[in-house]
Amino acid sequence: MAKTQLNVRVDEDTARAARERALARGMSVNRYIEELVRQDTGEIGHTFVEAAADFMKQYEPVFAEEFGADREGRVSGGRASEGRR
Repeated sequence: MAKTQLNVRVDEDTARAARERALARGMSVNRYIEELVRQDTGEIGHTFVEAAADFMKQYEPVFAEEFGADREGRVSGGRASEGRR
């Protein structure tokens, strides 16, 4: 993807916070701002939800077999409640 330069003006406290957060995460301020915008626009969250949905669909038979028989939160055979006494 091509990069476009975007110049923004923020107060010094905001700039300092951005630099500190980026440094703490081991990334550039540019990358930090990019990730914040992606999160805000739902790009990262959308990708996560799609991956989770794919996982659930792929393993649906396993979950149904393991958890489908008892809808009260207990696994058939009592495995989920073992160790809770």
